[in-house]
Amino acid sequence: MAPIDRRVRLWSWMVHRQGSIASRSEAEVIALQARHTPDNAITNRIFGAVAPGTVIQDRTIPGPGGDITVRVYRPVRPNSGARPLIVYFHGGGFVFGDLRLGDWLCSSVAVNVGAVVVSVEYRLAPRHRFPAAVDDCYAALVWAGQNAASLEADGPMGVMGVMGESAGGNLSAVMCLLARDRGGPAISHQALLYPATDISSPPTAASANALIIPQPEMLAYRRHYLGDADPRDPRVSPLLADDHSRLPPALIQVAEHDPLRDDGARYTAALRSAGVPVRFTEYVGMPHGYLNFPGLCRSAPQALAELCAEQTAALVQPARTVAEKEHSG
Repeated sequence: MAPIDRRVRLWSWMVHRQGSIASRSEAEVIALQARHTPDNAITNRIFGAVAPGTVIQDRTIPGPGGDITVRVYRPVRPNSGARPLIVYFHGGGFVFGDLRLGDWLCSSVAVNVGAVVVSVEYRLAPRHRFPAAVDDCYAALVWAGQNAASLEADGPMGVMGVMGESAGGNLSAVMCLLARDRGGPAISHQALLYPATDISSPPTAASANALIIPQPEMLAYRRHYLGDADPRDPRVSPLLADDHSRLPPALIQVAEHDPLRDDGARYTAALRSAGVPVRFTEYVGMPHGYLNFPGLCRSAPQALAELCAEQTAALVQPARTVAEKEHSG
């Protein structure tokens, strides 16, 4: 295996010095959730800043448990073709994460793909256990599809993508299953970035001392998220769905030094067995969450470039083809 960059090791050490979620009570975890990521020169260096050429707007939309906040990213200079719509779900183990942590990734996708990106602030465990996050994300997905025009996404109907990291990758995969089974909205592409796809399986022994999310942390996240829920429910573990056919083409990225690496690899195999096209990429020497730390992880720019290229091919090129046919007709 390739060595991990010393900067990443230092960052992991600093994070774990703050204390393990595994040793905290639910009340302490909820108190931590109130501490949002600051926006300053240091955090911008680590997590990245909003890409130049992006307009951001926060909105509230109706959700099953109350209003949901979404952040909309638009490119200042639209590309020459139609603007597709992409819905993003952040990571954080279903327990942590906020809109700020998606700023660099979402704004970069908006500018480079020429897309409108909607980032969803879904409810978090343990105050809101499964299926609250799933219900919020599906409500936001439906809302985005119904309001594409007001969001200034002017691609043809059905040209929508989803993307997410870690827990958000899990939610993105689940959204594709629900959209298929519930008759919409139509999704044309799914980008699953180091996703958790099987929460029913115990963490491997190799994860005991993993960077970023060692085994005790993974177990604590699962406990907070699931409560008494069945981890084999496909809305929890999309790998365990009975049918993976008729799902949108996927990009699945994984990290070499990530205890969730095999989740991405196994989901790739399941989709391919069902006839779904998948591009699978493993980033050597990278830990879990490398796209969250572009200032520390040397592969983040390459991973972003691949993501944008795949989304452009899946969402922008088909939209242009439809527009050309309509124009010629």
